[in-house]
Amino acid sequence: MYLSTTPKILQQLLPDLVWRVPTNRKELYLSFDDGPVPESTPWILDLLGAFQAKASFFCVGQNIERYPGLVRRIHTEGHTLGNHSYNHLSGWGTGLTDYVRNVRRGALVSQSSLYRPPYGRIRLSQSRLLRHHYTIVMWDVLSGDFDPGIDPASCYLNVVRNVQPGSIVVFHDSRKSIHTLKQVLPDVLQYFSDEGYSFRAMDAKSLCKDPTPAMAAYS
Repeated sequence: MYLSTTPKILQQLLPDLVWRVPTNRKELYLSFDDGPVPESTPWILDLLGAFQAKASFFCVGQNIERYPGLVRRIHTEGHTLGNHSYNHLSGWGTGLTDYVRNVRRGALVSQSSLYRPPYGRIRLSQSRLLRHHYTIVMWDVLSGDFDPGIDPASCYLNVVRNVQPGSIVVFHDSRKSIHTLKQVLPDVLQYFSDEGYSFRAMDAKSLCKDPTPAMAAYS
């Protein structure tokens, strides 16, 4: 069970987390979680390049270590690399010390101050501590491409019906989602290109945050 849009009340209750980019311009912030992996990352990068689109890749530390060539390509082609923990650790059911250690390890590998919690699951105590050192990036639109039961038309509509200027949209860069992604992402890029949107990568400046780098307090 998941929601394709993040409820406004949740965004208001957790204002220190980033849910969308504050802009009235037709800018869209696509993000891809869980990579990089050779089964999906090169295809995503090729397609983004064809549309002159930039995006943000929230990568798992283990995959960064395993596929450094893909990481170099993400950087070289002008996209942003974010931290998605070291081994896709859920904040729910994980103690504060272990969770912070895992996030920090992912940050050291990714060299990024942007952090997205795996599954979007982060406890308030974890958020309160990490937000002083990282920009915690959530989303306001969830495509649902990870859902094995979703059909491509529903995944497409999850996005096009809910986007507004500055929306942060979640797709996945994974073996599990690539079949659906190949049927949906080209149409999403075409639709919003025709609507006059630009596709931008996130950074701390665009998100109006100024985190302390590298979790120095926990070294």
